Amino acid sequence: MNETPPATPRSIRKERPYRSINGYGIVAVAVLLMALGAVAMAQRLMPPPASVLLIVAGLALVPGLYMLQPNEGIILTLFGEYQGTDRTEGLRWTNPLQTGKKISLRARNLNTPPLKVNDKRGNPVEIGAAVVWRVHDTAQAVFEIDDYNKFVAIQAEAAIRHLATLYAYDSGDDLSSDETTLRAGLDTVADALKAELNQRFASAGVEVLDAKLTHLAYAPEIAQVMLRRQQAVAIVSARQQIVAGAVGMVEAALRGLSERNLVVLDDERKASMVSNLLVVLCSDRETQPVVNTGTLYT
Repeated sequence: MNETPPATPRSIRKERPYRSINGYGIVAVAVLLMALGAVAMAQRLMPPPASVLLIVAGLALVPGLYMLQPNEGIILTLFGEYQGTDRTEGLRWTNPLQTGKKISLRARNLNTPPLKVNDKRGNPVEIGAAVVWRVHDTAQAVFEIDDYNKFVAIQAEAAIRHLATLYAYDSGDDLSSDETTLRAGLDTVADALKAELNQRFASAGVEVLDAKLTHLAYAPEIAQVMLRRQQAVAIVSARQQIVAGAVGMVEAALRGLSERNLVVLDDERKASMVSNLLVVLCSDRETQPVVNTGTLYT
């Protein structure tokens, strides 16, 4: 029985530095060779083939010149074989037979449009993010990925969609109070997004410098319902604080009256006073005074 040999793992192309030559010296040499050839040809100091050879030698050096700006690199290949990446800025020179492809090493912004996804509880939400990224391994970016710009855009969208399913938009009755949500845990969510993007971009030689959510909202079809729910939660929370404060004020009032012996109140009068104070303190409308000419017992 023939066994299938195990597949050989594919080697990942990594960037290696390339040492180029200072281009200013090469320019001087090329100019000198062409000048000598021209003078020798004009004054017949040497046979014409030798003069032409000097001029051709000077011209042959020119195609090997290239210029790099700060935060820019060039990938050099010789007949399809990767030779290295030069990041030295300024005028440089290399073998004229080599071909080069420049690549920017500067930071770039990717602002994703709002994406409609479902959060952890299945609610449709709209989410968008701004990602700051740059190429840190030029060989991986060029040789491992067909188009690293499209790769970054597609993988960023996939990461944001996956992130939205891990968190709920907002806290609810089915979530613990310390569970991270998209709305309340922006820093935690941003760190998680950055970590996932770095993991997805690793094969493309790209690193994420920063990632933040720029848009977060419920989808239009449930926005009004969720808004009413948030308003109801806010009203209940406010009422709880109002009642707690009112109870404290009533307690302080009764204790103050008792300590100063201003009025002696029995249980029924205390109950009536507490009821009136709570109505005044907890009402969301202006209370109307009522003049009572009698007593509680008549």
